[in-house]
Amino acid sequence: MEIQDINQNQEEDVPIPKIIGLTGGIGSGKTSVAKLLEEKGFPVYYSDDEAKNIVNKDSALKEKIIKLLGIEAYIDGVYNRKYVAEKVFNNSELLEQLNHLIHPAVRIDFENWVEAQNSEYVFKETALLFELKLNQQCYKSLLITADDNLRIKRTMDRDGKTYREVEAIIQKQMPEKEKCKLADYIIYNNSDFESLRIATEAFIEELE
Repeated sequence: MEIQDINQNQEEDVPIPKIIGLTGGIGSGKTSVAKLLEEKGFPVYYSDDEAKNIVNKDSALKEKIIKLLGIEAYIDGVYNRKYVAEKVFNNSELLEQLNHLIHPAVRIDFENWVEAQNSEYVFKETALLFELKLNQQCYKSLLITADDNLRIKRTMDRDGKTYREVEAIIQKQMPEKEKCKLADYIIYNNSDFESLRIATEAFIEELE
């Protein structure tokens, strides 16, 4: 396990609480790090989970998604994730349009969440931190990464997907080397969970 700090320029006026963007590709261990941070008392906003809630409870957003993707986007009022995923997986234009509907709603929800926190640092966990340039709205960014073959194996074991299915997902994501160039902190999760815990604690010490 290895942790790397990449020094980048900071703005002098940083809002409180300071927002740390937490990201990582599929099978990287991003969620595991988020849970470890919560154990240490840091508030974590799970963007992907909150997005799942918002698409079901925001009636105006529902109407927009149905207009974009068709009535099949919801079954009995519940977001049809399988159908939507199949519609947008190989259609980048449609995916971008969907993101333009969902992400503003998530952003507002996140801003309200931040206002309710009483912590020097809060973490925004999101898979698309760099793709959507959300890191520009953060004080710092933390990338969790691992070798591709290890990420594929973890995802196959966790989700029951085939090698080719996971590989196709990874190829759709921003290359790890590009993310590494953008991240302020990097945790390499190529070992076991205890090593990940140690690296996360080292990051916290460096952050504070």
